[in-house]
Amino acid sequence: MSTYVYGITAATHPALPEGTGGVGDPPREVRILKEGDLAAVVSDAPEDLRPKRRELLAHQNVLSEIGAEGCVLPMRFGSVAPDDETVTGVLAERAEHYGERLKALDGRVEYNIKATHVEEAVLHHVMAQNPEIRALAESNRQAGGGTYETKIQLGEMVAAAVKDKETEDAITLERALEPAADAVSVGPESTGWLANVSFLVKREAADAFLAAVERARAEMPHLEVRVNGPLPPYSFVEPGPAEPAGTAAGGAGAGAG
Repeated sequence: MSTYVYGITAATHPALPEGTGGVGDPPREVRILKEGDLAAVVSDAPEDLRPKRRELLAHQNVLSEIGAEGCVLPMRFGSVAPDDETVTGVLAERAEHYGERLKALDGRVEYNIKATHVEEAVLHHVMAQNPEIRALAESNRQAGGGTYETKIQLGEMVAAAVKDKETEDAITLERALEPAADAVSVGPESTGWLANVSFLVKREAADAFLAAVERARAEMPHLEVRVNGPLPPYSFVEPGPAEPAGTAAGGAGAGAG
């Protein structure tokens, strides 16, 4: 049977409660595979595993249980190896990298920040800051709405100004929060969000980081800012070898959503 991998810890990490369940229906019992100074938290892999809410929560719950007792390098949902021997082989092969990452991430959590514009507020801001747009909008208003061409021109000008503002605000938000974090990882662009950034934060500095988020919200009221965390440090497992050899779906460093 294939082996499902939840995360990697130190071999000295406290044991999980007996009978801890993971993915699958019924839940597969979670167990530990040790290799040298490292250990992998695994279970048997269900044959029909799908990213359903129940399974995603089961994966997250196992990581939360492990993370409550010490540092864990979380693996992406769906990380499956052909067998236990493949997993321990990867631990041996990448022992130096995983050991370094465990040391670097110990006592730290991830906060993912996503931001988007409040449409009415950003349009007001763009109009206030751009005299050309204001002039054309006023000209169109006085002309009873303007011609088709001037309406298109106004729309294009506003869209370009909003796009520039998105770029500007993404940089401003990241710079405002960066001093409260140990590291920053910019996530992939996603539809509807002008910023998608993860921050590595010491557990004891979490309140200071969240206070920085609240200050940024107050200073940029035209932004809607969403905070997801604390999370296992998905975005900071790498740099390094991207995925264990033989994994069918994913590896270290899942996105924070």
